[in-house]
Amino acid sequence: MINVNALGDACPIPVVKTKKAIQELQGAGEVCVLVDNEIAVQNLTKMAQQKGYAVKSEKLEAKKYQVVLTVGEVTEAPQEECVACIPDARSNKVVVIASDKMGEGDEALGTLLMKGFVFALTQQDELPATILFYNGGAKLTCENAPTLEDIKSLEAQGVEILTCGTCLNHYGLAEKLQVGGVTNMYVIVEKMLQASLIVKP
Repeated sequence: MINVNALGDACPIPVVKTKKAIQELQGAGEVCVLVDNEIAVQNLTKMAQQKGYAVKSEKLEAKKYQVVLTVGEVTEAPQEECVACIPDARSNKVVVIASDKMGEGDEALGTLLMKGFVFALTQQDELPATILFYNGGAKLTCENAPTLEDIKSLEAQGVEILTCGTCLNHYGLAEKLQVGGVTNMYVIVEKMLQASLIVKP
């Protein structure tokens, strides 16, 4: 059994830590995760169900929950089945980010949610082909942005990072871009029209 302490960790960190622990099993076994809220329990349970793992949870005390995932044997797919594999995990999905905050309401919460969204992107098995940053989203690819390292990680994994040049100029950030390239509205429209799926947080 592998024990994971995710007490105090905000979404999506408990799920990320659990996935890494499951990978460390390299086969059948159990992963025991400690979290401090019911939402994390629900997220872990949903992830386990999607993957076909047995899962049980228990409230140990106030703000302390235990989730145990049981993983079956990992078997390799027959060689001939590989012809059905998708060669490029990124496909042609495009993520468009038009603000440095996610959702409406509390600005501090919006900033935290956007940071969590970008980090969660780095942990996906299937990455987008391109991420487009425009309007307030342009701030996320520049100096001192809380999302900068995660966006650099996405770029290192082959994701195309493009930021609107007009937006950078408007916010006075043209000299502060730290990741990806500068683009224009023609390219933004072209990328969106050619996308198999557009995701906007």
